[in-house]
Amino acid sequence: MDFALLSLSQVDLPTIWFVLVAFFFVGYFVLDGFDFGVGMSLPLLGRDDTDRRVMINTIGPVWDLNETWVIVAGAVLFAAFPEWYASLFSGFYLPLLLILLALIARGVSFEYRHQRKHPQWTRTFDRMIIFGSLLPAFLWGLIFANVVRGLPMDEGHNVVASLGDVFNPYALLGGLTLTLLCLVHGAVFIALKTDGEIRGRARRLAGLAGLPTALIAVIFLVWTLRLESFSGQPGPALAAAVGAALALVAALFANALGREGLAFGAMAATIGLAVVTLFLSLFPHVLPSTTGVGGLTIANASSTDYTLTVMLWVALVVTPLVIGYQIWTYWVFRRRLTRDHIPTAAH
Repeated sequence: MDFALLSLSQVDLPTIWFVLVAFFFVGYFVLDGFDFGVGMSLPLLGRDDTDRRVMINTIGPVWDLNETWVIVAGAVLFAAFPEWYASLFSGFYLPLLLILLALIARGVSFEYRHQRKHPQWTRTFDRMIIFGSLLPAFLWGLIFANVVRGLPMDEGHNVVASLGDVFNPYALLGGLTLTLLCLVHGAVFIALKTDGEIRGRARRLAGLAGLPTALIAVIFLVWTLRLESFSGQPGPALAAAVGAALALVAALFANALGREGLAFGAMAATIGLAVVTLFLSLFPHVLPSTTGVGGLTIANASSTDYTLTVMLWVALVVTPLVIGYQIWTYWVFRRRLTRDHIPTAAH
């Protein structure tokens, strides 16, 4: 089939795929973000094992489906922007390896936690869930902050950064910001999906964590817009940042009023707009260089138009199916959970 005959060959395909990469990462952080928050909330909200089982069961039917978004995002990045993918993985090999190990540990814990009724066994897997949620949230924030800020690169597009370059103050603030946003997002999700005392505790946690989260997030977004390496779209980036801040305020007000559904939607908008702000701050770059050479842009990092055209037709067919299946799954498991739904005889 000659895809060059199709009208899609006449549009700016690399830019379209840059937008799609952003879309898949927005989906990932919105959906797996509350998974991370639920995991981090285990020691903060769970007064006994039944409470912790209620919280784990709020994400039990969906956590693995949520993680498919990062797999799709990675695959899209590899196929559409191979230079970006290669430089990203060479520059962040250690953080990405730690994220992978943490996600594996968390997934294993969900499956094995209930296999044996012994306090030490349960505590071990609870700790793996907590650190398997906390570490990826922090490291993803650190990585994306560094991508926006830029790193030292050589003429071959290789990242030549030291640990000091990667763990800089701006990137550490990015990691802290995403961690706190996920914690609030997870607490709001627990309040939305549970009933009884744990629902009230989750609302209080979201309120207590919300104020420092808003302060840290605003500082990070202002710092992002004032970066020396900023070369993106100032107007749209500022609009997205303001939208993220307003959505966070709306989420905290809705949570205080007991409107959990509205609060969850506003938190999803907060995280989504924050990620959009980072991508708008990048455009048209995908990995800026602080050495003045080797930087990657949408133009010099993308695959050929033929590859991007084929991928776009596949995405137009598959993406609506994936989104539809996800919506159906959430509808099936929409009811609230209580302690009464947890069978005492089970492990």
